Amino acid sequence: MKILVVGGAGMIGGRTALHLKAKGHDVTIAGRNPPLPDTPLGDLPFVRIDYMDVDPAVFAGFDALVFSAGNDVRHIPKGEDDGYWHRVNSVGIPRFFAAAKAAGIKRAVNIGSYYPQAAPELVDGNAYIRSRKESADGVAALADDGFIACSVNAPFVVGTVPGLPLPMFIAYTQYAQGKFAPMPEAVPPGGVNFISTQSLAEAVEGALERGAPGASYLVGDENLTWQEYFGAFFEEVGREKPPIVDQEHPMLPDSAMPFGRGNTLYYEPDAEEQALLGYRRNDIRPAIAEIVAQFRSV
Repeated sequence: MKILVVGGAGMIGGRTALHLKAKGHDVTIAGRNPPLPDTPLGDLPFVRIDYMDVDPAVFAGFDALVFSAGNDVRHIPKGEDDGYWHRVNSVGIPRFFAAAKAAGIKRAVNIGSYYPQAAPELVDGNAYIRSRKESADGVAALADDGFIACSVNAPFVVGTVPGLPLPMFIAYTQYAQGKFAPMPEAVPPGGVNFISTQSLAEAVEGALERGAPGASYLVGDENLTWQEYFGAFFEEVGREKPPIVDQEHPMLPDSAMPFGRGNTLYYEPDAEEQALLGYRRNDIRPAIAEIVAQFRSV
């Protein structure tokens, strides 16, 4: 397939683009900013677009679309209120998919969030989570036998992309190395489900090739406590896991845990859906090892 990966210069879209390329697909990445030159992503064709104001001509010649540019809680501009999520996710994403459908795209995958399926009780009270549900619902409403569109909804994503600097994981690696002293070394209680960038890329490939029109697939890999997760970075650099302290963490703010600090958001993905999409499991520790190997000397 000739595939356009929107958000392909980022961590999730970038790993997906490289995976699809390795599987023999003709891949072009798109977004507001190009990837770094002289990197694996920099070697792929690039198209500059803003999905909120797209020229339908951008879809010409493509068979399929992967959308990994949805806005999350890190992206809200200063001065914006909750209406931002409605504009960019609830309205903007389905509108973009409608333009792709009208231009003749046959298969499309929206990479969304796990919250609406894993914690539906949070939808009504959280504008961001509600926008993620509404964007997936909007994509599903467009789907039919001629436009095989679906969503792959992921939990906390951990991983890296060759040649791509990732500030969050650079910071996690340096924190584990003890470079942030005198910042206390501790983790909050609770935990969540995680998936690696590689597992997610494989799930997207499976959804493109075998997904059902209008489906929303809740994917995931391992349920880990925050101590197990951060502890894996520490252990990877040869140090012991940090202790649990029930206070807001400077590298994991409470705003990143809408289910509440000290709580867990665990689940087991549907076995039939995992088999359909064909993504690997038990990949979090290998992903963290890959992160540390890439960033420990930064």
